[in-house]
Amino acid sequence: MTGAERMGRPNQKTRTRKDLLQAASRLIKQGRAPSLEEVAEEAMVSRATAYRYFPSIEALLVEASVDVAVPDSEEFFRDDASSDPVVRLQRVETALYDMILANEPLLRTLLAHTIQRDSQADGVGKLLPRRQDRRTPLIKAALEPAHDQFKPGAIQVLMKALALIMGPEATIVVKDVLQLDDADARKMKRWAIRALVETARKPAAGGCWTLRGGVRLRSDRSRCACRRADRREQDSALPGRQTGCRGGSERARRRAGLHRSSSR
Repeated sequence: MTGAERMGRPNQKTRTRKDLLQAASRLIKQGRAPSLEEVAEEAMVSRATAYRYFPSIEALLVEASVDVAVPDSEEFFRDDASSDPVVRLQRVETALYDMILANEPLLRTLLAHTIQRDSQADGVGKLLPRRQDRRTPLIKAALEPAHDQFKPGAIQVLMKALALIMGPEATIVVKDVLQLDDADARKMKRWAIRALVETARKPAAGGCWTLRGGVRLRSDRSRCACRRADRREQDSALPGRQTGCRGGSERARRRAGLHRSSSR
């Protein structure tokens, strides 16, 4: 049996790790400073299993403390009637950024534990989840009312791109690398969220186009051959020019020459 088979499927490994964190969080809320053995018992897993996921009780308690501080995705939007994805995502970012600033030493320790654990892990240990994904459920909940504004593929890419600018790693870049103050950091993050959402809303291949000299250029919609098929003769009369579009009705595209018309 391989190491991967011994450790179980990826979803099961993620659930086991989450169970350990939730067990530690419950004990912390009771005012206790539990041992790894007590957390394992609370999570109903063996001590050996707990040690495979967390090399020390300190590493587990640091992450469990962060786990408690992150908003629950269902609770977070329970009374929010907004359907604007930008507004909802900016609200998520504000909450996460505030949480990160309030727990910055813990989060830096958590990142250090993650890097150290990864460098010391053996073959089987490298198959275990390194971190709990806390931001994606919030991002997903923020985008839920606006799913019809995006294509399925685009929204998946958008969620991953948003995860890059939310969280402690992005905060370290903002503070340590870019050396932005709090106001500029928040402004930059709001700008990035809006830019990513607007980009994801656009058609994947980008609307109307004009081909000149082998170079494909975007065209103004008012000059699009598919939407203004009655101008086809004017466009095709220009030497060496081709036009096309992914927009417009099927009838308009047929009149425009199935997306592309060549000069005769």
